[in-house]
Amino acid sequence: MTHARYLEAISAADLIVRSGSVVQFDGLMVESVGPDSFLGEICQIHAHSGTGTTEAEVVGLREGRVQMMPFGKPHGVGAGSRVVASGAASHVPLGDGLLGRVINAAGEPLVGKPLDRVRATRLGHPGRINPLDRAPIREILETGIKAIDCLFTIGRGQRMGIFAGSGVGKSTLLGMIARNVRADISVIALIGERGREVREFIEAA
Repeated sequence: MTHARYLEAISAADLIVRSGSVVQFDGLMVESVGPDSFLGEICQIHAHSGTGTTEAEVVGLREGRVQMMPFGKPHGVGAGSRVVASGAASHVPLGDGLLGRVINAAGEPLVGKPLDRVRATRLGHPGRINPLDRAPIREILETGIKAIDCLFTIGRGQRMGIFAGSGVGKSTLLGMIARNVRADISVIALIGERGREVREFIEAA
C-alpha cells in the first residue's frame, strides 16, 4: 500500500522544469517566450535582483508568446527575467476558517492570523455547470429591504444586477443586503472596487 502511494505521487509529479524569459510589458500584461504552459496556469516570475518572485496567471497565448497577469507589483522584473511554470492552476481555500475573514483574490488573509480550519481547496476557475442540473428557482430570498422584497422580489439562486452611475448608492445597497438578508452565510466579492473604499465598506457593512 505504501509503494502504491509513492508511485502515485511520482506519476503526478512534474519532474521537468518548464521555463521561459520575459520579453515585453504591455500595461499590466507580461509577455514571455515560454514556458510551455496552459491557460490558467500559475507561473513564477523571478526578479533580476534575485530578491523574490511574482506570481502570475497565464491568461493568453499568442504568436508563440505567453501572456500573464501578475497578482502583485512585479518589482525587479524586466526583459530577460526567468519565468517558471508551476504546473498548477489557481485554487481558493474552503472551510470554516474563512468565516468572518477578509481575503484577497489568492485566498490570503489581508489582516489577522493565517487561515485555519481549511478543509480543502477548489479551482479558481471551475468547470461550467450543466444548465439542466440547476435547481429551479421557487423560494423567495428575503433581503430585509422592503422596497426590494415588496416590489422586486428575489428568488433563491437568482442572479440580479444593480446598474447605476457613480456615487448613487450601489455599494450602500449591497451593504444593506449583506446586513439584513436571511441567509446563514454571506460571501461578498469586491471586484473592481476602489482600494480606498474597501475598508469603508467592511466597517459599514
